[in-house]
Amino acid sequence: MRAVRAETPARELFRDAAFPASDSSLFYNLSTPLAQFREDITWRRPQEICATPQLFPDNPWEGQVKQGLLGDCWFLCACAALQKSQHLLDQVFPPGQPGWSDQKYQGFFTCRIWQFGHWKEVTIDDRLPCLAGRLCFSRCQREDVFWLPLLEKAYAKVHGSYEHLWAGQVADALVDLTGSLAERWSLKDVMKASGQQDRPSGGEHRTCRQLLHLKDRCLISCSVLSPRAGARELGEFHAFIISDLQELRSRTGQGILLLRIHNPWGRRCWQGLWREGGEGWNQVEPAKESELLAQLQEGEFWVEEEEFLREFDEVTIGYPVTEAGHLQSLHTERVLCHTRTLPGAWVTGQSAGGCRNNSCFPCNPKFWLRLLEPSEVCVAVLQRPRRRLVSQTRALAGASPAPVNLPGKDYQAVGLHIWKVEKRKISLPRVLSAPPVAGTACHAYDREIHLRCELSPGYYLAVPSTFLKDVPGQFLLRVFSTGKISLSAVRLATKDASPGSALPAGEWETVQLRGCWRAGQTAGGSRNFASYPCNPCLPFSVPEGAGPRYIRITLQQHCRLSDSQLHPIGFHVFQVPADGENQDACSLLLQEPLLSCVPHCYAQEVSRLCLLSVGNYRIVPSTYLPDTEGTFTVTIATRIDRQSIHSQEMLGQLLQEVSFMAVMKA
Repeated sequence: MRAVRAETPARELFRDAAFPASDSSLFYNLSTPLAQFREDITWRRPQEICATPQLFPDNPWEGQVKQGLLGDCWFLCACAALQKSQHLLDQVFPPGQPGWSDQKYQGFFTCRIWQFGHWKEVTIDDRLPCLAGRLCFSRCQREDVFWLPLLEKAYAKVHGSYEHLWAGQVADALVDLTGSLAERWSLKDVMKASGQQDRPSGGEHRTCRQLLHLKDRCLISCSVLSPRAGARELGEFHAFIISDLQELRSRTGQGILLLRIHNPWGRRCWQGLWREGGEGWNQVEPAKESELLAQLQEGEFWVEEEEFLREFDEVTIGYPVTEAGHLQSLHTERVLCHTRTLPGAWVTGQSAGGCRNNSCFPCNPKFWLRLLEPSEVCVAVLQRPRRRLVSQTRALAGASPAPVNLPGKDYQAVGLHIWKVEKRKISLPRVLSAPPVAGTACHAYDREIHLRCELSPGYYLAVPSTFLKDVPGQFLLRVFSTGKISLSAVRLATKDASPGSALPAGEWETVQLRGCWRAGQTAGGSRNFASYPCNPCLPFSVPEGAGPRYIRITLQQHCRLSDSQLHPIGFHVFQVPADGENQDACSLLLQEPLLSCVPHCYAQEVSRLCLLSVGNYRIVPSTYLPDTEGTFTVTIATRIDRQSIHSQEMLGQLLQEVSFMAVMKA
């Protein structure tokens, strides 16, 4: 009698309910040419597209970007930056994830996207949009390599749909994939005379030959905003990658700068003098011609500097990021190893004062920047995008399509100005009526604008503004410097604040510690449970000074107030004995806490103001029940000894400085 072998049941692969394989993930308002393929797009996993899918290729060229039906060349050009740096690629695509041939493969991948100051983990399933069984959006040169379409899907999920990626700025995508800064150079400015070197905006005198020194350090992209009569094959609102630059000598000894351009469309569309068989090659030796033409891959072509300046409109360059995570200056190659970040907002009727043409300009948000040594400084203002007005559900239900969202439509025109100030008291109207030491040449409809300055030690007042007054918005002020700095928000001291709602007067240093509760690992619950010592144990210290210090500790869980997943939270503070630095966390947490913020409350944040002596401490944030998952931020504000800096506002109000000296990740 023949034995019957039982079949192993097929594994259930992950399906992302938050970004499903449906029209809601493809379309926003059906306003782009993508809408014509609505009935034909299907979703397939990589093993359904090819026999042996792989995440990354052995040959780097086989993983190069290639654009499909989606108008996201701006994003794909930024993706090429990851191919120039393994540590950047590992940051965005964490290594060690199970692939299709791995027994642990479950049908999902995790990417990291930088969003408004933080790296956000984005998990997706690997079902990808296809037409006739092939990828219809981005793909690599080898179609069995899938890192690019998976990253594109994660980026589409962050934005709400694939159609949201239609049209954008290379600079924005570069920041999202690296956490860095990006500069945009108008090639019309490059063509002008070099007499603009001393502009008050801190701008640089730029030439194409500067790109020679940058080509190996960072991504360089170029864009065509409108086609010229002789080069319509380059397209309109299209971005390219500058994959190489070569400085040659002609047969007559003249210098020639050639740029190798990679078109994400994946075809050689250039018909200029330096195309294959073009007249430009007559200027160089045949051996050099053969060498350079042999370097061209699919979608690449050579163009000479004069043609480049004539036919292209803009260059975008991403600041290099070191393996330690520091930015490197595009202009001096110095490492900007000191970083400070603060959020801010323009509030209608309060702090949305508009540009310097308005009498209410002094009402804008203001920040103290202190330099402790001569420094090269980059100060940037990053806008948080405004919500789009047309809902995806309404659009897919058959509403009339809106126009295509072109770059800049979600942002205000923003500028930034910086004044040198005295340490103690200032007359704000007098300071702001004087010329700034640095400022943007104009207000720009960009997601992020920035200034680069060489500044001497001292105090500076930075004022970000929108062009129009009473226009609300949120932003992030980012400062990168070669020397030591401190950054402080200048806040109005409110007279009607309720007791306990604000920090006592003075100057405060704030540290943020971020962490999470994970089931079976770090979600130990309250002290009623034996698993309590599993909770995150966050260290902080109170520095020496004249007696005990005021400390305000705030625990915030990351969810919306309306969210049904709001957990009861609280925290305990334990003092580390002077001789107990090596004491393990478990034994410390079994002792009685020094102070507590309990009982656990169903609140987004809980807080306690206390007076602590010099020493080392541990904060243990917890949910009430074990295995309750979530993420949190603990903010520790410490009163410091030095005197508060005050300024006189236009109406005689006092300004209080609140210092944010460091941000730590737990």
